[in-house]
Amino acid sequence: MAWPDPRPLRILVIRYRFIGDTVLAIPTLRNLRRAFPNAKIDVLGEPVSGDTLALCPYKDELLFYAPRLQGEKKRAAKFPTTLFGAASFLRARRYDRCYILRRSFSSAILPLLAGIPHRVGFSTDGRAWLLQRSTPYADKHEVECFLDVLRADGIPVTDTHNENWTDPAADARVAAGLPPGQRPRVFVCAKSIVPSKDWAPERFARLIAWLVNERGCEIHLCDSPGYAAYYEEIRAALPAPLARDWIDWSKQLSIKDSNSLFKRMDLAIGIDTGLLHLAASFHVPVIALFGPLEPWRWHPWDTKHTILRPDEVSGPRPLLRLSVAEVQTAIEPYLAAIAPS
Repeated sequence: MAWPDPRPLRILVIRYRFIGDTVLAIPTLRNLRRAFPNAKIDVLGEPVSGDTLALCPYKDELLFYAPRLQGEKKRAAKFPTTLFGAASFLRARRYDRCYILRRSFSSAILPLLAGIPHRVGFSTDGRAWLLQRSTPYADKHEVECFLDVLRADGIPVTDTHNENWTDPAADARVAAGLPPGQRPRVFVCAKSIVPSKDWAPERFARLIAWLVNERGCEIHLCDSPGYAAYYEEIRAALPAPLARDWIDWSKQLSIKDSNSLFKRMDLAIGIDTGLLHLAASFHVPVIALFGPLEPWRWHPWDTKHTILRPDEVSGPRPLLRLSVAEVQTAIEPYLAAIAPS
């Protein structure tokens, strides 16, 4: 087949759940748009994580599906929350093709129920028979695995670089809220939805105190408001005078607007979470603390980074084997390279 394909096809990309995985789909969306310049390309995401693609120019509409909602939130939702509800919603939109960047069985059933005739995805969980074309979930970085879905359909992959975008109004809000001066700006991500990936509040407090007192940095945070108590533990362990150097944007910026903050950072430090992938999408250098998951599959993409991981990763909290001094040593070369802004 000749590329690009000029047909005005209707294409759906399925990538709901998890901020990091959703951000890592950007290179796939770019290559898909290049292959189908006249197509309508929609993305089925999940609220919050899906918003990381709100400013992506390679998609047309961002649609939401939230199968994990419960109780009153589920009843009040204005988007599908059940498999059959999502299938009915998608069927009415009459898509020609679907590219599934998830590995679950239900994510392959969904486009079948929606009547999408051409379905491409991973051959995991015994679901290859549900797809017209499929690819193994290979031992490689998640970005390359997503691109394999396109390759399985014969779509050329011409680049793999990382990128992201900001909203000018959010840029102005962040610029107005930044402290004056030329200190290095360090973003800290301390909490994961998976407790086994966490480090410890008191160790983050020691690290932040060192960054501020001995390396002259200002610290920025922007995480889920649901983690406020965890970050309060860190803040409470800091000496009181450091409060002015601790800027928490969590109640001020949505996940989409946080892009404007990441764009202004000099360094990002934290445990393996989606927020570090957001920082990497703006080519911010990253120090990533890895516990149970494999760094070769989930490391920050297309940006300078250092992975810190204990030699032994068994047990419930493997990162507790990682000392503050080890993290400080990894940070030093990055701080030395930061030019005054």
